[in-house]
Amino acid sequence: MKTIAILYGGKSGEHEVSLISAASIVQNLDPNLYTILPIGITKTGEWLLQDWAALRQALDKRSGMEGLPSVQSGKRVFVLPGKGLVVENSARGWEKLDCDIVFPVLHGTFGEDGTVQGLLECAGLPYVGSGVLGSAVGMDKQVAKELWLREGIPVVEFITVRKGDNDNPHFLPFLTRKIEARFGWPCFVKPACSGSSVGTSKASDQESLVKALNKAFMYDEKVLVEEFIPAREVECAVLGNEGPRAFSPGEIIPAHEYYDYSAKYKDPNGALLQVPATLNKTQEETIKATAIKAYKACGFSGMARMDFFIDKRTGSVLLNEANTIPGFTAISMYPRMCQAGGLSYPVLLETLLDLAVERFETRKKLSYSYDAET
Repeated sequence: MKTIAILYGGKSGEHEVSLISAASIVQNLDPNLYTILPIGITKTGEWLLQDWAALRQALDKRSGMEGLPSVQSGKRVFVLPGKGLVVENSARGWEKLDCDIVFPVLHGTFGEDGTVQGLLECAGLPYVGSGVLGSAVGMDKQVAKELWLREGIPVVEFITVRKGDNDNPHFLPFLTRKIEARFGWPCFVKPACSGSSVGTSKASDQESLVKALNKAFMYDEKVLVEEFIPAREVECAVLGNEGPRAFSPGEIIPAHEYYDYSAKYKDPNGALLQVPATLNKTQEETIKATAIKAYKACGFSGMARMDFFIDKRTGSVLLNEANTIPGFTAISMYPRMCQAGGLSYPVLLETLLDLAVERFETRKKLSYSYDAET
């Protein structure tokens, strides 16, 4: 039996989303195969070992989108480089925690962006999902788009704005003219390194643009202003390491003005999730091939959800963004697309854990010494 450390919570604006995803994952891990080591991360970034019996009892009373209880007090957990995870004991010393694989269920900054992945690399522990570079690239929407453009992948038109630019009183008129020349109103304004539509707003003129920029800069120092596309929103699940597999896409039909945070995680009727999406063969094959090409270009591993737009005016397929730790809630698209492709939720989790070990063992064979050349 393997011990799986579930990391959840975290410092990002998606802390509460993580609690919901973690609950679904814990409920679908086979208790005959895995022992759960729950490690909650507070909103200030402290790692605390949680009482598994109490969490199990709480899960039995909850259902749907309620998620795990908020992170409770517990023994402090630390990452020890080269030694794995350790926990504080009653004598104020440290004891090693038995841990075979880490499953970071951490959406957004300080979890999905390469920071935790780097920590786990130093600890010498296998973990689910992309490595340091892939995680960082996937989190930074501008960098990912630049890479995709180099690969000839069509993306949504965008303008990058940095906080220093926004602080310049002469910049707003310049940006307004640039938006009007490039793609016009309305447009979307979003933090470059955030997820779940946190900090995202729709702007229809200069006045609403100011409000949208101020909101986005609460979450990041770099912001994207993107063209509004009257489009169908289609997502594609990709799974694998060196030989990734793309599943048939699903479509999101929002009941809200757009697919915002509330529609994703709070309102069970916030969107119709159609899996698989109604697409012609050419559209489906284009999306799946593009998803795999973009996945490889960013150096992803384990899993990613690739998000697309199909322009209602032209039918063209545009890649919007990627998520290397997609939502795993009861209504999340990633597990639903995999399930529609014949991979049940429990089997999906087992596959992700196997991929984590595969990647870890492959990297262990690499040499980090000059002496290997002689």
